Amino acid sequence: MSESRRRNGRFLILGSVSPGLMHHVSESLAGRLSLVELTPFLLHEVPEVPLETAWLVGGFPDGGILNPSRFSRWQQDYLALLTARDLPQWGLPARPQLTERLLRMIAAVHGQTWNASQIGKSLGLSYATVNGYMDYLEGAFLIRRLLPYSSNLKKRAVKSPKCYIRDTGLLHALFGLGPDANLLVQPWVGASWEGFAIEQILGTLGNLDVPHAPFFVRTSDRYELDLVLEVGEEVWAFEIKLTSHPSREDLGRLEKTADLLSADWRVLLSQTPDPIQAGKSLSALLPWLLDFLTNRAW
Repeated sequence: MSESRRRNGRFLILGSVSPGLMHHVSESLAGRLSLVELTPFLLHEVPEVPLETAWLVGGFPDGGILNPSRFSRWQQDYLALLTARDLPQWGLPARPQLTERLLRMIAAVHGQTWNASQIGKSLGLSYATVNGYMDYLEGAFLIRRLLPYSSNLKKRAVKSPKCYIRDTGLLHALFGLGPDANLLVQPWVGASWEGFAIEQILGTLGNLDVPHAPFFVRTSDRYELDLVLEVGEEVWAFEIKLTSHPSREDLGRLEKTADLLSADWRVLLSQTPDPIQAGKSLSALLPWLLDFLTNRAW
């Protein structure tokens, strides 16, 4: 199994068997194994790679982060093999062409609340069938469904999950981008950056073995948080912006929504070059935040 394949999934410490192959194991391994999720490369693992490059090409070793010229041909081949061979072997009952269409539709709604009925109508499938297919894509670590946060939230909140393509290199390949693409001119650039930041944060906490539960918040009266983390007894509230000059209004909206959750930490993530920490409120660039999380005593 190649390095690229090993860095996207959950594998057994004993035997290196992926979830898709677990049905071939004839005897129980309960109590004799541990599961470890290996993400594509995170920013702090490749400090020599510019942030903009890592965001464009994603984190797969063979997919461009070590050699940008390989993007996005590698991603296209990877997805073609997954849809034609691996996913059917793991039990996905869809034809490869249908799976490819579904992935492109997921890319089109990346970072938006999930509407299985709408997607199913476009594919000629029921919403239940679409959600069943999504289970396979999530199990293959291709997508992330971020659930809405409701604990201690007194306002009426959106109940549908938000859906993301987990690796931005795969996302951008599905949009047909190449190694010289300018992300900042794309109409969906904000959603792409949001998904990239979320995966970097969650991957970093996972590598640190810090138990955490991720959510998002969106209420009927437009209160919103891109990421909410329950970490032990603490609640972290994140607002993710692409701007390099976050405004007082941005911080004010974050604080108001965080107050609804009684959040302990409030983080405004942007492209600002000057990180600011005031107690448990942070305004920072993504690499600074990842260093902060890495060096914090959990």
